[in-house]
Amino acid sequence: MTKKQSAKGKSRPQVTHPSGDERYNAIDRTMKRFKHEKDALVEVLHSAQETFGFLSEDLLIYISSNLHVPLSQVYGVATFYHAFTFEPLGKHNCIVCTGTACYVKGSVSIVESLSQHYNVSEGKTTEDGLFSLTTARCLGSCGLAPVTVLDGEVRGKSTSERIIQLVDLVLADEVKA
Repeated sequence: MTKKQSAKGKSRPQVTHPSGDERYNAIDRTMKRFKHEKDALVEVLHSAQETFGFLSEDLLIYISSNLHVPLSQVYGVATFYHAFTFEPLGKHNCIVCTGTACYVKGSVSIVESLSQHYNVSEGKTTEDGLFSLTTARCLGSCGLAPVTVLDGEVRGKSTSERIIQLVDLVLADEVKA
């Protein structure tokens, strides 16, 4: 515990996570903002993902304990949404939708092409930590199938060739930097 000055000039104790990792304070603030309600689980998971970059087992246990939600429920929610990951992602991430419309329009060949071209398995990150290839059950943009998301930018009517070109451009910028 450390002392911190309040607005009235009085010192108040500042609680930190037992590990000393101050990133937990962001999660604590989110839980406090939602009054530790169980319904805040998705918001707290988003805060944790944003703060840590991925959801570790310890983090899921911490959230479960503080929201008084069974760990199985926390894990179930975290695995349901494609936005949550359990391993650190690369600096750049490509998500390929594998929902029905995207599947029918060729998303599997996009995943295979990216996997072969960058020597990375689906759900994994390249050895240099620069590129991750992930899939999602559905991104909700079926009219644009097949859909990919490269570094947060949704791209409809994707092709293997075009996505490889775009990833090459992004990774080329890394080499220049």
